[in-house]
This record gives sequence, structure tokens and C-alpha cells, in this order.
Amino acid sequence: MLYRFREAQAAELGLGTRADRRPKMASACKSLRECERWRGEILREISRKVSKIQDAGLTDYEVRDLNDDINKLLREKRHWENQIIALGGANYRRNVAMLDDDGKEVPGTKGYKYFGRAKDLPGIRELFQSRKKEEEEENQALAYYKKFMHQGPAYFGDLDETQADDGLLEYEREAEEAEWREAHIHIREMLHLPVDDPIPDMPRGEKKLPSDPPLVNASSTANNSKRKASSDVDTDMTKAEADPPPDNAKRSRTGSAPPDVIPTLSQHSMQANAQMAASYIPFLSPEDLLPPQLPTRDEMEGILLRLRKEALMNEYFGEPEA
Repeated sequence: MLYRFREAQAAELGLGTRADRRPKMASACKSLRECERWRGEILREISRKVSKIQDAGLTDYEVRDLNDDINKLLREKRHWENQIIALGGANYRRNVAMLDDDGKEVPGTKGYKYFGRAKDLPGIRELFQSRKKEEEEENQALAYYKKFMHQGPAYFGDLDETQADDGLLEYEREAEEAEWREAHIHIREMLHLPVDDPIPDMPRGEKKLPSDPPLVNASSTANNSKRKASSDVDTDMTKAEADPPPDNAKRSRTGSAPPDVIPTLSQHSMQANAQMAASYIPFLSPEDLLPPQLPTRDEMEGILLRLRKEALMNEYFGEPEA
């Protein structure tokens, strides 16, 4: 009985026979079950020493030694956990940060750790106090700048034009008109034009352009002309039923009405736009601002036919002598 008691006591204190001692190198153990066993033994030793370090009767030297032993056991436990993962076992390494009541990470949870009375040792207490002081300063700075964070558009002045009653829009309008007049006078001085002429008003998007009514009239006249053309076609069709002309005459009558309307409409709009642009540029006439005249299809066909004839003449009869 005494032998069994001594054996159980030695196992509890981490003392055993030579054959039953924990290997110094965790990588030397190739059995997953043995790795789990030695890890559990290390956990029991850490728990026993953490409870012992709370004793108020220990001296500072004993507290330092116990704290060093606990950190050595924690490092050894990490080696055994790595070996367990290498052998395909469970992953006991959970890197979860220890947080306090405020949700901040507790100091001393990474690297070398302090347990129990080790936190009250001379030099260690000042270390924790300095860390706490730094955290308080950071919290004060964050609380000061927090009032400037997550501000709405009113803080940055984005709503001044819609909510302000101090005439900001009127002030901006007057500044734009003054800048418009200065730029107009500067351009006249550069072009050696009379400066006493009246300055035109600044164009704004709210006002309608003077080219709108001619476009409306042109569209209305185009619609009227289309209606007239369609009525003429109907009358021609009725006449054709009574006395049918050749097919070519039908095609020429029906296909000639719409193309005559489209060029007039585009010409009216181009002339209106040229006149409006010429009102802001006095040294250019509306004819100078009109787009260039493009050749018609018949003219292009004539030019291509002439070039083809010249190429054939040069091919069969040779190039003419200069």
C-alpha cells in the first residue's frame, strides 16, 4: 500500500521512473496517444504551479522561479501541440486574444506572461501601469477625435446651397456674371474690337435657346408637307387605278417626296445654330460657321466613273504625253 501511495504521489508531482519520464524532444514521440498524455500532464503541472504562485508567503525569488517554470511549461506545451497536429490529431492551438471588460486585449498575454503575485513584483508593476497609462492616453485621444468622425454632409458644407438662407446662390451668380464680363472685355481687347459695345448676357441652362422656335416651325412645316405629299400620293394612286402608268413613274412619284423634306429641315437647323453661334462671335459670319458642303451621291458616282474611265484609257492606250 505504501508503495502505491508513493507511486501515485510521484505521478502527481511529475516524478516517475526512468522508463516513464516525459521525453525532452516532442518530435521524438511518434504516438498520438502518448502526445496527448504528455500534454495533459503538462497542463496539470501548469495548473498546480499557478495555484502555488498565489501563496502570499512566498518570497520574490520563489515567485520569479515559479513564473519562469510556468512559462517554460507553456512553451513545452506548444511543442507538444505542434507534434499532435503533425501526427494528424486535434488542433489545440487557438490563438484567441484575452480581452477585458471593455473589449481590449489584456497586457501580458503574448510572449512572456506573468501570473499571480508575479504581477506585483518590483519593476513589473510599473510596466503594467505604464501600459495602462498609454492605453488611457489613446482612449482620451480617440474620444477627442471621435466627435469629428462619421459626420454627415452638412458638416462638410454639402447642404449649404439647399439649406442656407444667407444668399449663397445669389452671391455665386453675381460672381459668375462679373467673371463673364471680365472675360468678354479681355477677348475684345485681344481682338482689337470696340469695348463699348453691349456685353451679351451669360447663357444659362434654365433659359431656352433662341433656336427652339425655328425648329418647331420647321418640324410643323415638315409634318404639313408630309401630309400633303401623302395626300398627293393617295390621289395619284386613285388615278393610277383608273389609268395605270408604267412602274417607273410610280416609283419616282412615291419615292421623291420624303427626301425633299429632310434636307430643308436639316438646313434650317444648321442655319439657326450658325446664327446663334455667330451672335457670341462677332468677327465670324453665320456662313463661316456652317458645316462644309458634302458631295451628293450622284456627284460621287460621276467622279468615280470618270476616274475609272481614265484608268481604263491609261491601261489600253497608255498615259497621255504631257
